[in-house]
Amino acid sequence: MKVLIATDKPFAAEAVNGIRKEVESAGYELVLLEKYTEKKQLLDAVADVDAAIIRSDIFDKEVLNAGKNLKIVVRAGAGYDNIDLEAATANKICVMNTPGQNANAVAELAFGMAIYAIRNFFNGTSGIELGGKKLGIHAYGNVGRNVARIAKGFNMEVYAFDPYLSAEAIEKEGVKAVSSVEELYSTCQFVSLHIPATAETKNSINYDLLSKMPKKAVLINTARKEVINEADMVKLMTERTDFKYVTDIMPGNNAELAEKFADRYFSTPKKAGAQTAEANINAGIAAAKQIVDFLKNGNERFRVNK
Repeated sequence: MKVLIATDKPFAAEAVNGIRKEVESAGYELVLLEKYTEKKQLLDAVADVDAAIIRSDIFDKEVLNAGKNLKIVVRAGAGYDNIDLEAATANKICVMNTPGQNANAVAELAFGMAIYAIRNFFNGTSGIELGGKKLGIHAYGNVGRNVARIAKGFNMEVYAFDPYLSAEAIEKEGVKAVSSVEELYSTCQFVSLHIPATAETKNSINYDLLSKMPKKAVLINTARKEVINEADMVKLMTERTDFKYVTDIMPGNNAELAEKFADRYFSTPKKAGAQTAEANINAGIAAAKQIVDFLKNGNERFRVNK
């Protein structure tokens, strides 16, 4: 059997070596496609492989249909909206992610961006501190839990909202659970976003919600750009000269935000949450192990499609 690594943004060499060890130890062949520039290269690469490990690479219907032997695709990371799940299911392809492997990297970035914002982008003027402030975590999954852990070290008051978790599950970790997303935003000066991009969440971070945040509010988005209502963000930041927005997913209206709010807005050029050596290695090797376990034992523990 053949296992493909298809990465426009390549894994670190150590990660590739770790993946190779897992794959070849299982008796499979590893195929490597890195820094490809055309979709045809990807279509050709998937044509005769049994499994694929990807990062932010787009596996749409055309790609999945081209993979005649594909049995499993693993996204090395948490988000998987770059994969057409319906097409995968129609082709009897199992899709998995690697939850938790990038969580610490993303959480650390959230605090780096928060500090960058409250220290006025290091322009030499006086800023504020995180200690004693209220932080709201929107979605209390693997990343959210790491954010909470770090926030306690900053002596922040930590709140969380997650409709899929009970208040008891959140509060047993020393975090205050709130009953609604509106309560989270109206309570916390800082909000860290960790929701996926779904039909329910797209454009859900809108003017009405953000306008509830206290004075000198900071929104940190290391989740997905699609969850932000971008027109509403412009409206809010025009009205609220105290509001700051920092993100590692460049918005579609980045140029407008950067021009109008240069002293209160920042975006990284590319998504950076999982861009650490440790996360790179952890997610890649986890993906390889999941593929081997699936092909040998049928283990579907991290399956995300039906």
